Amino acid sequence: MSVRPEIDLINRDPNDMNNYIQVEFDDVFAEPTGTHSAACVWRNSYKCFTCGKNVCYKLMTFFCGICIALAWGCAFAQISFSVIWCFAPYLRAIHIILYPFKKIYSIILACKFFLIIILNFFLLKKN
Repeated sequence: MSVRPEIDLINRDPNDMNNYIQVEFDDVFAEPTGTHSAACVWRNSYKCFTCGKNVCYKLMTFFCGICIALAWGCAFAQISFSVIWCFAPYLRAIHIILYPFKKIYSIILACKFFLIIILNFFLLKKN
């Protein structure tokens, strides 16, 4: 077995898969010029939004994250199993079975191409 590298606890999205989900307060709320709430309301709204989002996310991941990760792990194991043990051998068998037909078809196409060139040559020669 290969040695697995340590998991990165700082950069948890190294491939930027979920960049579109990054939501901050100013991505959701904005007050246009001339329409401003009191500074204490805006400041405390920011704190409530950020705290609520973080606490709620942490609670949901605490209670559901491990089970959901296990379910997705099983799902991808099933997909891998199906591809490795069912689909790939099936496709290989189809490839082997159809190979002679592919060769015959390529010969027919080559002949058609050759006949078209000859016909064009004679038709152009008549004019």
